[in-house]
Amino acid sequence: MTTVVEKTPRGVIYRAAKSFPVPDLDILSLLFDSEHSAATPESVIHSAADDPSLQLNVSRARTLTQATSAALRRHFNIGAGGPGRDIVSVVSLGHYLLPVLCYGIIGAGGVLSAASAASTPRELARQLLSSESKILCCVEAVKDVAVKAVEEAGWGRGGGGRVLVMGEGREWTLKVVQADGSLGRNLIDENDLLPWQTITDRKTLADSFVIMIYSSGTTGLPKGVKFSHRNLVAQASIAGDSLRQSWGGPKPAWEYRTLAHLPMAHIAGIQGYLINPFYVGGTTYWMPRFDWHKFLQYNKQHKITIFFTPPPIYLMIAKSPDVTDQFASLEMAVSGAAPLGKELQRAASRKLGTGKNVYISQTWGLSETCGSSTLMPPGVDDDDTGSVSALMPNMEARIVDDNGRDVEPGHEGEVLLRGPVVCNGYYKNEAADRASFTNADDGGDRWFHTGDVAHVRGGLVYIVDRKKELIKYKGLQVAPAELEALLLTHPAVLDAAVIGVPAAEWDETSEVPRAYIVADRNKIDADAIKDFVKRNAANHKQLRGGVVFLDAIPKSPSGKILKKDLKALASRGQSKL
Repeated sequence: MTTVVEKTPRGVIYRAAKSFPVPDLDILSLLFDSEHSAATPESVIHSAADDPSLQLNVSRARTLTQATSAALRRHFNIGAGGPGRDIVSVVSLGHYLLPVLCYGIIGAGGVLSAASAASTPRELARQLLSSESKILCCVEAVKDVAVKAVEEAGWGRGGGGRVLVMGEGREWTLKVVQADGSLGRNLIDENDLLPWQTITDRKTLADSFVIMIYSSGTTGLPKGVKFSHRNLVAQASIAGDSLRQSWGGPKPAWEYRTLAHLPMAHIAGIQGYLINPFYVGGTTYWMPRFDWHKFLQYNKQHKITIFFTPPPIYLMIAKSPDVTDQFASLEMAVSGAAPLGKELQRAASRKLGTGKNVYISQTWGLSETCGSSTLMPPGVDDDDTGSVSALMPNMEARIVDDNGRDVEPGHEGEVLLRGPVVCNGYYKNEAADRASFTNADDGGDRWFHTGDVAHVRGGLVYIVDRKKELIKYKGLQVAPAELEALLLTHPAVLDAAVIGVPAAEWDETSEVPRAYIVADRNKIDADAIKDFVKRNAANHKQLRGGVVFLDAIPKSPSGKILKKDLKALASRGQSKL
């Protein structure tokens, strides 16, 4: 299942050696009703990490989902005018009943739009206006922010009856925020159910609009990414069936248990907690938010067997003395959302599992690919070359130069993707669509520009860096991700980020690398860091832009370094240390 390459009249095409059939079903029918799903009516699919007695099996989830759909339709007309028209925004911490709301929105014919619980009122208001949301659902902990946001968005005092607070305990509730801030009656009636519409027409599935998330905004303003039933089903079935091939059956020999510790506003939360574990009959244990010590506690307490997490958490696993036997039950570990250097990959892998070969594999994807676009082939469980695995089955790629011409195999260039997991574009943003998708005239080839520079070697994909973030120094390219990975191998460096800054105030055509470092200043200084890079990197990769110490590297909730924040810091004339 490695990546193969083929020269065609339309370019040099990379594809997975294997493909899987994608079921012609809507996402709820796939999970709850189809033979493809390994979950039974009694399978526990969601549970509270802090109190596992709070749990949800498939049968109960079905009832609450349909009751939620009915309440949204009856009280707010969600889906009454047809599917894919009414957007329902959700801003929430993680909890085991949150999936019921998400499934219920889709079941009513609405569009689930997830927002970050870390949003300020202004940021949330901007997203509500951009998405044209009809209602906003939240948890009690973010109610004040939600109300301020909707008032700023012009919804009226207290949200004008369009803000709902969901329950998080044993009883599933949805209550409207009143003008005085109090909560109204529970709108959920378990005797009033609205079954979802089963869809089997492939074109209808592909053209549907069921979920919208906002791109991370690491380089600019976030954009609303539109997902169809086809996208969600393809991601679940292709990833799930790839795992089943490696397991040799519909379920692994071990119990599938994962820990929800990433934000629901990120595609990793949507696909990784709401959908994929359900598809393979697994259980998701929900944390409200990421907390390092509770993360360790819950991994041990619930004997977590599989998780996906970004490099910052693997960095903590590798360097923290707190890690002992908490990951003894782990069977699979996957990294994504940002580059994971091979040295960190090896160091963190050594602390996972007990007496088992639990090696961290890397996946690569974007918001626009509904999650993964690469997966490690079955049987390859020890790749430590820094690859992001092979192209996922059913996916195709091209690698092109700055002029859009295909480069020779083995050479670097921007990756273009197409396949069933690639989104349908951006919400009411034709300029972004034109910038991100090619629409050729020769038969309608449509490729998504990922913005990532990569090459393929030995059937595996190697990401160099974001195209926009490559540093150009005297005609040579420097990949910040490479320097970041190198810096993290130093035992005194706790975290690191690298950006390009102008080589001189009068010359903005050439850049030099600057490192931002989190470290104990009593153990290391800027000169020691520069010397370390000098010993381990080529001349054009030296830290000529200096070293700046920070208390923390700015990152998105999903773990991506916010380079735009660092560039703003640099532009304000931060002194070089």
